[in-house]
Parts: sequence; structure tokens; C-alpha cells
Amino acid sequence: MDTPMDYLSSLTDKLVDYPYVLAGIVMFLAYVVAWVVDRGVVVFVKRLVAKTEGEFDDHLLEILHKPVFYSVLVYGLSTASSVLEMPEELHGRVFPLIYTALLIVWTMFGVRFSRLVLRQMAANEKRFVVLHSQTLPLFENVAFLTIIGLSIYSIFSSWNVDMTAWLASAGIIGIAVGFAAKDTLANLLAGVLIMADAPYKIKDYVVLETGERGEVTNIGLRSTRILTRDHIEITIPNSVMGNTKIINESAGPSTRSRIRAKIGCAYGSDIDLVQKILLEVAAEEKELCEAPLPVVRFRGFGDSSLDFELMVWIVNPGDRGRILHQLYGAVYQAFAKNGVEIPYPKRDLYIKEMPKGNSLDSANES
Repeated sequence: MDTPMDYLSSLTDKLVDYPYVLAGIVMFLAYVVAWVVDRGVVVFVKRLVAKTEGEFDDHLLEILHKPVFYSVLVYGLSTASSVLEMPEELHGRVFPLIYTALLIVWTMFGVRFSRLVLRQMAANEKRFVVLHSQTLPLFENVAFLTIIGLSIYSIFSSWNVDMTAWLASAGIIGIAVGFAAKDTLANLLAGVLIMADAPYKIKDYVVLETGERGEVTNIGLRSTRILTRDHIEITIPNSVMGNTKIINESAGPSTRSRIRAKIGCAYGSDIDLVQKILLEVAAEEKELCEAPLPVVRFRGFGDSSLDFELMVWIVNPGDRGRILHQLYGAVYQAFAKNGVEIPYPKRDLYIKEMPKGNSLDSANES
């Protein structure tokens, strides 16, 4: 009695005489195996990863099952093409074509996988200091170009194309472009360093060495854009931003910043009353931070005034001018209400001797 293996062996021997039928069977079996992997194994793995807390493995499985499915399918196609015993010249064209199709599928997976990993790393800024939300697009583009470059190189290699001359030409062109666009490359390098070092970020309020103040609206690879309080956008090359002094008023543990209102009162004023009035004015200003508390300091003796300084804290550095306006107005009204004089420069003129023959002497004589 024939066993199933004997029957399968005899069936295979008969199918050898019909290569197209055998190739079709191989393709059908490959599709069945790919379907089983895609529907069976993937579903089983999904149940396992569903028990984990993070979403990384769920997204990984979502982008992985299709490349695995097509890989099994392409392997079956490759096996079927070898069963047909095609001529060497035709086989040399079919195999690179199949390999290219498979490589494209895995290239797409590599791009999506790199983005998934980079975004997962960027979410943990404390562990990966260089990689954060601002530098994420840069790393994604570098990963994308690297994967695409390796994929193109592999595709050309599968078609037996010599890449040595191409790489040498690319190197020479790169050197020429580097000399011709050195300023642009300097800006690009500075942009990368700014994104990595992060001395400032979007929505930070900064003061440049030249005196311009404003909110950072965009950090590109070539330039940084700042919107001033006059709603004028300033575009500054990154090479300049990387080599200049920048005061970031939004940096630190919080965005709070301290402002100082310089106030003078006339000589002879009650300094205790002045300090009390200034603290009351600060307490009535609703846009100031509750902590730290406002502080008044007697700074010195001016030419015409006793100089005080009211120091308060604000939430947004961009509100500095408006809140100072409100404080000065309230102080002026409070001083007027309490009889505290706000001084202004005064000069006393003493005449020791009047010149002879002047109009004043003539008027007195008459």
C-alpha cells in the first residue's frame, strides 16, 4: 500500500513534466503560507502585545505584517521562476526585478520603522537630550535619506551596475558644491547645532545682542525667525544666531521673569510711605505673579530725586511693556492722592552783579 509520501513523490515526478503547473502550485502554496502568517501568526502576536502597556509594539506589528506577507509571496515567486528553468539571460532580469520589488517593500517598512523609533525616543526628552520635538524632523530626514540611499545602492547592485564611478562623481560634485555654497552650509550646520543644543525653542521670548526682542516663531535649517512686539518678523541666518549673545527670557525652570520699575520721589518725602504705596500698587495689579512677592528697594540719591525700584514678577516676558505702563500709571495716581511729589530737574539762578549800562539799571534810574 502506498503511503502519502510515496503518493506525493510520484505526483511531483509527474508535475516535473509540466513546469507551468508546478510553478502555479508553488505560487498558490506561497500565497497560502503568506495568508496564514498574516492572519494566523499576526493575530496571535496581537493578542500577546495587547497585554503590554506601551503602544510601540502595537504600531510595530501594524507596519511589519505586510512586509512579511509580501516577502513570503515574493519568495514563492522566486521559487516558481526557478522551477520554470528559464534561460540564464531571462532569469538574470527576472530575479533583480523580484529583488527590487521586495526591497521597495522593506524600504517603506524601514522608513516607517525609523520614524516610529525616533518618535518614541523623542517622547522621552530626559533620556535622549539631543533628540526632542524640535530636532525630530532633522533626524527623521537624515534617517529617510540614509535608508533611501542604501536602498538605491542595493537596487543598482542587484542589476550589476557598478556604483564606483557614480560615488566618485558624487564626491567631486559634493566638494564643488561645498565651496560654492559655504555660507549656506554654515547656516545648515549652525541650524543642526541649534536644534541639538536647544538654546531657545519656538514660542520662547528672546533678546538679541543688537537689541531686538521678540518671540521665536520658526527654527529652520537655514534661519531663525523672530516676531517682534511691533509684529515685524525678523529672519536671522543660523550662522549669526550661533555666534551671538542671546538672552532667552523664557528659559529656566519656568517662563516667569522679573521686571523693574524705576521710580523717583522728591527730597523730603516720607520714604516709608513711598515704599508702602509702591507695595499697595503692586498688590492691586492682577497680572503679577503671586510668588515671589513684590519687593521695593531704595537705590540711592539722584540729582533731583530719591531713587526707588519696584521689582515684580510676570508670567509672560512679552507683557513687560504693557505691565510697566500699568504700574507707572497706578504709581502716578497713588502719589498724587497721597501728596508724594514726583520730582523734575530744577535749576536756581543767582546773579552776583549786573553789568553796567544794561537796560535794568537804566530803568531803575528813570
